[in-house]
Formats: sequence, C-alpha cells, structure tokens
Amino acid sequence: MSRKAVALGIVAGLSALAAIALLWHFGANPSDAAAIAQGRQLYAANCASCHGANLEGQPDWKRPLPSGRMPAPPHDASGHTWHHPDGVLFRITKEGPAAVVGNGYESDMPGLGNVLGDGEIRAVLAFIKSTWPERERAYQAQMSRREKEKAQ
Repeated sequence: MSRKAVALGIVAGLSALAAIALLWHFGANPSDAAAIAQGRQLYAANCASCHGANLEGQPDWKRPLPSGRMPAPPHDASGHTWHHPDGVLFRITKEGPAAVVGNGYESDMPGLGNVLGDGEIRAVLAFIKSTWPERERAYQAQMSRREKEKAQ
C-alpha cells in the first residue's frame, strides 16, 4: 500500500470522526443522521406546507384564525414544540392535536398515522429536534425523561 493511500485513509477516518463529533456536539446521535435526513425529506413533503419550510409556522400563530382554530405553530425554537415530551409530540403527529387536547378541540392538522409509519414520524421529530439550539434540546430531553419515568 502506498503512503498516499495510507494518508488518504487517515484523512478519511479523521473526517468521519470529525463529522461524528459535530453530530454529538449538536445533540444528534450519529446513528440518527440517516433518520434526520429522512425526516427532513418527510417534513418537506408532509409538514412544511403549514408549518413552514424553515419550521417558522404560520403568521400570527398565537391568534385564532377566522374559523376559531389555531394556525400551525412553528417547530423552530420560537415555538412551543420543544416544551412537549417525545410521547406527546409523537401522538400529536400520529393522531392529530385533537386526540391529545381532547374536550372537542378542533384543529386543521390531521393525524398523519395513515400517511406516515411510526419510524417515519420519529424521523420527522428527529429532524425537527436537530434544528433546536442546545438549551431547547436539553429542556425537551428532560421533559421526555420525566414522561418515561412516570410511565414506569
């Protein structure tokens, strides 16, 4: 094996390690990189039309629409998605907000359980969470841990 081949192998290995370190630094498990990429595509195809291509939500998302229903909230750090644990986010996505809120709540968001499989829903959520700053990801992770502890 030539020195050039060995050097290229070392550079490739170091590049891979650097990419893994960046993923860990930004809160994504390296094994989730494929899920995040898939989630980005699924979000663009199924969610962006209402929640925005940049996760920005609809304008005036805190004020009811003329129909009385609430606009689609942002999923970036400016919204409240990161305030909810994983189980709630999964259920809202799969069954729709009305299934979680109850009391006759009406929403323009349908559940996506007939469109996306469970793994695809988790991928969309992984993508959304991957865009949050560290503080929001840490808070949301803590909420998810508490949710799991209560379920046990």
